[in-house]
Amino acid sequence: MDNRAIGYIDSGVGGLTVVKQALTQIPNEQVYYIGDTLRMPYGPRPQEEVLNFTWQMVNYLLKKDIKMLVVACNTATAAALPDLQSKLAIPVVGVIQPGVDAALATTTAAEIGVIATAGTVSSLAYYNALLQGNNTAKVTQLAVPEFVDVVENHDYTSVAAQQLVFDKLGYFEEHQVDTLILGCTHFPLLEPFIQAAMGPGVKLVNSGAKTINLVEQTLEQYDLRHDAAVPVDHHHDEYFTTGHVARFAELGEKWLALEQMSVKHLELVADTLIINKNTELD
Repeated sequence: MDNRAIGYIDSGVGGLTVVKQALTQIPNEQVYYIGDTLRMPYGPRPQEEVLNFTWQMVNYLLKKDIKMLVVACNTATAAALPDLQSKLAIPVVGVIQPGVDAALATTTAAEIGVIATAGTVSSLAYYNALLQGNNTAKVTQLAVPEFVDVVENHDYTSVAAQQLVFDKLGYFEEHQVDTLILGCTHFPLLEPFIQAAMGPGVKLVNSGAKTINLVEQTLEQYDLRHDAAVPVDHHHDEYFTTGHVARFAELGEKWLALEQMSVKHLELVADTLIINKNTELD
């Protein structure tokens, strides 16, 4: 048993889709979350820069004594997961392999699409892992960084967002797939529009949500489960953002169905993230 929190990191609010699944599937686990909204999107950035930003978030959470790290960002997973796993003494879980495994188990025609940021697509992380799992698979990737901006701007239910999704995913009319991986944790917020655009014959795989299956397995493997006799009060979960605190809280409370979130602002000082005590929202 281990009653410490699980740490989650993302380039912005998208990783909250992973937290949402965690609150449902492993509700007796404390959550510490950092969204680097000031510097999102990560997709267009060089991998070395993404690696550096990721370590800044990780180092902050390590000071808070987390028991496990979930890299709830596909771009950061592609850029940093092997480095984190080789250097940290706690278990580290990324979002790509769970999505790959779920897609391979879901597809019937081995025709799999991946929508993600430009960074994730160019890394070939999904592409290579899918072919490693099934070397006869036909994998079609599409970078749709605009979807990230729509979600971060809290515009993901608008008519304009729907039209954008239909326009971008029209690409798959000539590149048929039977399974589509949502290869960015922002994208589940657009899932109704994505499903409508792809049609009922295409099954969607939420890689972030599938990641919690691996988190749960890892908790069991390393005997890290929170003591069931000590219920977790999620009012004590902690959320941090490098960007606008109130905007982060507004989307987070809506998406996670929370009455109030404790959100604190982090600022970068000499390559280190620290609390900005003047901008806390409790």
